[in-house]
Amino acid sequence: MDREWLANKIYETAHLTGSFKLRSGNVSNDYFDKYLFESNPVLLNEIAEHLSKLIPSGTEVIAGLEMGGIPVATALSLKSGIPVAFVRKKAKEYGTCKLAEGIDVNGKTVCIIEDVVTTGGQILLSAADLRNAGANVVSVLCVIEREPQGRDNLESDGLSFFSLFKMEELLETQLKSN
Repeated sequence: MDREWLANKIYETAHLTGSFKLRSGNVSNDYFDKYLFESNPVLLNEIAEHLSKLIPSGTEVIAGLEMGGIPVATALSLKSGIPVAFVRKKAKEYGTCKLAEGIDVNGKTVCIIEDVVTTGGQILLSAADLRNAGANVVSVLCVIEREPQGRDNLESDGLSFFSLFKMEELLETQLKSN
């Protein structure tokens, strides 16, 4: 299915209007509830199909961030055959006490997967944690790039950043189809 169809489906499925506080602390009238597109198997499959073409060559591990990046990373792993790690916001304090579950990231080239990027704050924290665990974190891939500040912050940290859609692209695609 083509990008325009996918953009429309993501919009129709996950776009909400109202007053929403973002992780950045800003308030927005437009919000994409990522769990609505991540829980839809048809949409998640199509998202993974399109995102898989953006995975940088040389990626050895796909790292899905807790919690929204995990379904996308899992679907991408199935499409690409690249092993996946599941990255917690904070290492467990019991059991294995790991930050990243699944495939070992030590010494591996890692692409972080996130659903929606606003400022990139959690990605930067997780990238630092993964680097401390021995990973070579070089890139980030997301479904929706919400604000340019996220790209600026990630690229300032030396990360290559790829997004399937920018938020304004989803909004414009919907306007064109009406």
